[in-house]
Amino acid sequence: MLETRFERVPGDIGHPASFDFPVRYRVVAGASPQRVVREGDASLLRPFIDAGRALAAEGAAAIATSCGFLVQFQRELQAALPVPVWTSSLLALPVLQRAGPVGVVTIDAAALGSAHLRAAGADPATPVEGVAPGCHLQRALLDGDVALDTAQAERDVIAAALRLVARRPDLRALVLECTNMPPYADAVRAATGLPVHDIRTMLHDRWHALARESLPR
Repeated sequence: MLETRFERVPGDIGHPASFDFPVRYRVVAGASPQRVVREGDASLLRPFIDAGRALAAEGAAAIATSCGFLVQFQRELQAALPVPVWTSSLLALPVLQRAGPVGVVTIDAAALGSAHLRAAGADPATPVEGVAPGCHLQRALLDGDVALDTAQAERDVIAAALRLVARRPDLRALVLECTNMPPYADAVRAATGLPVHDIRTMLHDRWHALARESLPR
């Protein structure tokens, strides 16, 4: 988990009621949204590896992260940890893109680039749209200078999704990069008419697939 100040509402990756399986959390000290999203600070890799190893030692059967931008560490984290690592909803793109064009809604389009998409194994030309710079949700999540207003946050995410669909009417689905956007996924689905995928849906699918694989045969 990133070290953050905003409220974790149901649906957010940081709220344990968001999942139908048990979860435990470990905050990585100093891993602020600014350092992860906007700076891509590579010095954070070691603290994330240490946190992942601690969770695995406590019995965690898989590791996820609370920021889609940490896909930049996907390969290194998976190599260093003894359990499956799922850093980002962007990891769902390669499979989804087999059915046609998929767009990404992100918390910061200026920071999310082709390197992140390549790290996810996705098409580097995947269309991306961010919430409006300086909007309420961005300020609440990245700057921490306003209290989270979920109604306004929902409007910010819907607006970004509608801009993306207007620009790319051929899209077959949307992926919400930000792990704090799943609470608004249903509203985005209703507004766009498209299937919407996020970190919660991806973790649900992968966790239950992992559980099925571990059943006695």
